[in-house]
Amino acid sequence: MHIIFKLTKKILFLGVFLLILFFSIFVFFLWKLSPELPSYTELKNYNPKLTSRVFTSDGLLLDKYFIQERIFVPIDRIPKSLIHAFISAEDKNFYNHIGIDFVAIIRASMTNIINKFLKKRMIGASTITQQVVKNLLLTNELSLERKFKEMILAMRIENILSKKKILELYLNDIYLGYGSYGVASASLNYFNKSLNELTIEESA
Repeated sequence: MHIIFKLTKKILFLGVFLLILFFSIFVFFLWKLSPELPSYTELKNYNPKLTSRVFTSDGLLLDKYFIQERIFVPIDRIPKSLIHAFISAEDKNFYNHIGIDFVAIIRASMTNIINKFLKKRMIGASTITQQVVKNLLLTNELSLERKFKEMILAMRIENILSKKKILELYLNDIYLGYGSYGVASASLNYFNKSLNELTIEESA
């Protein structure tokens, strides 16, 4: 019992230490990076380049023209089951955080310290808002500076966009393989169905 108490105390101490360390680094990067961040207000009226489809007179697809396979669907027309599936898998605290999830960051940091010693795969703590920032405003560069830019912009976006709009951007832009950007494009490519035709199993 005494050993468990000491271990719990050490874990709590490590968590507090990591939290203080993270906030210190975050404040530094907020001061350093703010002047060079890209504009994010354009996301209010974001218009993706969509796929053009040519059909025969009887409705058969003849050809497609696109740079990236995209079909934009308003959030109100995306099935609730599909929305819940993505939130559950990607960002369980989506409706509660401010763009970044501090609890998830500390949890991932502590887990990754253990995984480093056990030579296991590292885990991430990016929110859906952060993924929107990375996909639409930044690059996939792997650097600490880029990660903090992502966090800062995510917090700012949460101040100008509703959670509903952020979800709409995310679900219409996420890359789902097979050349598909967005859930509507993936639905056609994988199941040859529109979103409202998907079963609950296919949505998951």
